[in-house]
Amino acid sequence: MFHDRESFRRPAKGAGGTPGGLGEFFCGLALFVAGGYLLASRVTVSSGFWYWSGYNLFGLSLVPLLIGIGLLFYHARSIIGWILLATGSVIIFAGILMNLQIFFQPTSLFHTLLMLTLLVGGLGLIAKSLKAHDKR
Repeated sequence: MFHDRESFRRPAKGAGGTPGGLGEFFCGLALFVAGGYLLASRVTVSSGFWYWSGYNLFGLSLVPLLIGIGLLFYHARSIIGWILLATGSVIIFAGILMNLQIFFQPTSLFHTLLMLTLLVGGLGLIAKSLKAHDKR
């Protein structure tokens, strides 16, 4: 339709807007994803209860959230209700994150090196693909 002739003469852009490197980018991305998957599959995540001085605090963390929800049902434009809702949500989310326990399952040295090599090698290829390539 309204294409100028210069747009057909420009070289195709690769990864990061530079010429070339598109194949390296996707190969590096595949290596990175494979290494990340293998590493993440060897991790066990569990959670505990929220204790402080021997008391379980999860119920207490629900108080601002529930008060905020009640205020918002009463009056939807209540600023205090929105603040309490946001504060209660942040307290619950932070409490969950702070009580996560992460364990790495035992694995052989070969598999560990394979996972880390795939992960870091993929990052290296992705970084290399973002540089401009010489056309030879």
